[in-house]
Amino acid sequence: MGKFKLYNVDLKNLAPGVHEFEYLLENKFFVDIDGDQVQKGKVKVHLTVKRSSMMFEMNFQIEGVVMVPCDRCLDDMEIPIDTHNRLVVKFGKEYAEESDEVVVIPEDEGAINLAWFLYEFIALAIPMKHIHAPGKCNKAMSSKLKKHTARSTDDADDEYEEDVDDDISIDEDVNTATDPRWDGLKGLIENDNN
Repeated sequence: MGKFKLYNVDLKNLAPGVHEFEYLLENKFFVDIDGDQVQKGKVKVHLTVKRSSMMFEMNFQIEGVVMVPCDRCLDDMEIPIDTHNRLVVKFGKEYAEESDEVVVIPEDEGAINLAWFLYEFIALAIPMKHIHAPGKCNKAMSSKLKKHTARSTDDADDEYEEDVDDDISIDEDVNTATDPRWDGLKGLIENDNN
């Protein structure tokens, strides 16, 4: 963790009250952390630590831009990041994560390294889908994708409808399509009720 020494916060020696920290996470941070979500970016972090007698309440304001691959064309695309996160740190005998927001650290160490927490907060702020705006994807990749994408034509739709009509019976009372294989089971239910 030597390359993340900058993100160590010595909680044991913090005086009671509110303390503020600033971090700038750039490409080197994302490469060093070697996470699978983000490899590049420029993100500012404003951290406020409020120490009380029993715990430390950390509030993170994270803003910036990260680069992720587009799900369609695989070119890098910018994703804006703007998130607020909270972490409560308590002293204990050994390290433990009590919940998503509560962490226990060994009292004899008295410090916490925030590097992985910062990365996780950023990764969780990224939307599930990363797709360029229409017309912004890599043209060469888009044309290859279109060439290999299965498309239905009107003729194929008509053939499909004819095949389906042969397999489906129409119940005239309800006017809904049913699968004939269920008719045998309906008979069992009716016999069971009698």
